[in-house]
Amino acid sequence: MTPTQQMVNRQICWLIAALAIAAGLTVIEGLPFLYTNARAPINWTEPELDDWRIEVQPRSIIPHVELKYHANRTNSEPSDSDAEFLERLRALKRNRTSARMLWYDATAGDGLTYPPFVDKALKLFNLKQVAFEIENSVMSKVSCTACKAGAGLLQHYIKSGKTEAELMKMIAQYCTNLSIQSPRVCEGVAQLFGSEVIYVLQRVNLGPDELCSFIIGDGCGDVYNPYHEWEVIFPPVPKPPRLSELPMPMEAAPFFKVLHISDTHYDPHYVEGANADCNEPLCCRLSSGRAANPNAAAGKWGDYRKCDTPKRTVDNMLAHIAETHKDIDYILWTGDLPPHDVWNQTKQENLEIIKETVKQMTEKFPGIPIFPALGNHESAPVNSFPPPYVNQVDISINWLYDELDVQWRRWLPQSVSHTVRRGAFYSVLVRPGFRIISLNMNYCNNKNWWLLLNSTDPATELQWFIYELQSAEFSNEKVHVIGHIPPGHSDCLKVWSRNFYKIISRYESTITAQFYGHTHFDEFEMFYDPHDLTHPNSIAYIGPSVSPYYDLNPGYRIYYVDGDHDMTTRLVIDHESWIMNLKEANLYGYPIWYKLYTARAAYNMKALRPSDWDKLLNELTDNQELFEMYYKNYWKNSPARPTCDAECKKRMLCDCKSGRSHDRRHFCADVESKIDEGSSKSWKSWFYRGLTNSVEETTPQPEIENSNWEPLDVVYGTFG
Repeated sequence: MTPTQQMVNRQICWLIAALAIAAGLTVIEGLPFLYTNARAPINWTEPELDDWRIEVQPRSIIPHVELKYHANRTNSEPSDSDAEFLERLRALKRNRTSARMLWYDATAGDGLTYPPFVDKALKLFNLKQVAFEIENSVMSKVSCTACKAGAGLLQHYIKSGKTEAELMKMIAQYCTNLSIQSPRVCEGVAQLFGSEVIYVLQRVNLGPDELCSFIIGDGCGDVYNPYHEWEVIFPPVPKPPRLSELPMPMEAAPFFKVLHISDTHYDPHYVEGANADCNEPLCCRLSSGRAANPNAAAGKWGDYRKCDTPKRTVDNMLAHIAETHKDIDYILWTGDLPPHDVWNQTKQENLEIIKETVKQMTEKFPGIPIFPALGNHESAPVNSFPPPYVNQVDISINWLYDELDVQWRRWLPQSVSHTVRRGAFYSVLVRPGFRIISLNMNYCNNKNWWLLLNSTDPATELQWFIYELQSAEFSNEKVHVIGHIPPGHSDCLKVWSRNFYKIISRYESTITAQFYGHTHFDEFEMFYDPHDLTHPNSIAYIGPSVSPYYDLNPGYRIYYVDGDHDMTTRLVIDHESWIMNLKEANLYGYPIWYKLYTARAAYNMKALRPSDWDKLLNELTDNQELFEMYYKNYWKNSPARPTCDAECKKRMLCDCKSGRSHDRRHFCADVESKIDEGSSKSWKSWFYRGLTNSVEETTPQPEIENSNWEPLDVVYGTFG
């Protein structure tokens, strides 16, 4: 199994794991804990209807970026924006016949249900497996059973009238007594997350089966849940005919040079020499204790263990980029700025980190436009992003979005303020005919418990996204989409991802690239026509993390994007991944950043169109040597990377092919069968060769004079 993509995003699952064990203990100790099929009525509070109207909001229609001239590069002069643009928007509004999406389905439910899991109680004590699955975002039936048990127990205690204080104390005690985490982590998790989880569970009309299918996804079955089934509405405009094949970008044409930074996870409390091998979600801090031996001490520039990025490493990387890449045209910054100490974060500290990193980026890259996207760690607690209808002062997300609007205003036009403050998403016309749309992917985050109240297009983001794309299509604009959580990742809610996938398919002629972070690895995701899986229609680039968390080298990406000229495609022409060897930096006392690979040269690709990436995916399936190169780059050439067997290979390539989350069976069957077939052939070849050697050892060999015969161990090499 590969290390965690977002280990600490699962803190809330520890809470459930503690409750799961509590359920098991309750059964074993014979305490009264009865599950019946009776459903008690629940007071379901309908969210306040939202009167926000997409079509009346201001839009960015003036090119925001003035390109600089660089040696050996040319860019065309800015052209006038489309004079008919506003009229087309008005026409779209007049022709709109579909009704708005409803926020709330008033169909009444019956109440709670509790599953009969007494016979499974003993399985819950496999804490090591549950903890591993939680940390690695790879959920199985064991984690599903634990989730159902914990959710059922918590709902039982809520129904029985226990107070919030009693529930949080119980959670912390079970977590500590069962050594799920250290006492201070257990206490912090209970205090930070308990109140939110209890608030939500008091108001939902879902049982443990539906709850855990929502949170875990595939690992917990595809449970039908009418409260979380919805569809976006498309305007009555026919989809343009698709091209049989996208044109290749012109050689030697003007281009944009784009920097992509993601998952900085700057830790202001990192201490060189502190314990890097602690038993908590984040180490390398003074609070982690003293290192037991020199090997357990945190390195000067970071550490491969569960440690985030020290300030000196962020400073060094930004200084290196500013010196090495002086001709950057703009920057994509896809979120996750705070560290992984999610059990003791505060809103104020997270805001300070946002302000400090924004100031740092502004100083290092003066005059260079930066287009940010919001990560899942910017909120406190982590993953907590209430939609606009949750507007109580003490739980509203306005504290974050209002500050983001202030900080991001350094780089973004004033016209985006209304959508940033509403939902931390925006659309900017970068150049004539070229737009960037930044999405808040936390509204697809299945660890965002607020979505249990109502997951129907939170903040109306996807409906707004369609409106922006349709307007761009009318204006012959090409669009790049940026965000944090990749839409095909297991952390993305299935129903949200399914709707997003449809949007990408509808506007495949408009969207020419997507850019995300979150996983910390160097990878990509494919999108296909839902009605024709042989037709790839979009590519999502998933940039490497700056943070080494964990077992990784720090890294960043450089993209070359088709620029301003008459035949521009706005496709990515090529990309480079740059890394710093953390082991050598700590050994020699100074980091050296270098280019790890260039996509087209490393993978022998003639272009980076969706069809080219699909071809590469097939080659990675069949060509083991090529896959091993991809695997090295995926791990940013980390010396701590594990070996990758056939199951690992299937999982990785399936991740590449699945731009739609929790739906692997539709995309991965051919990949898995090819890998299984290749593994079978390799095994048969090994077995046959071994059998042949055995026969030759027992069969008298004729004497051969003047031959080139050599022993088999010389020709083939010895085993081992």
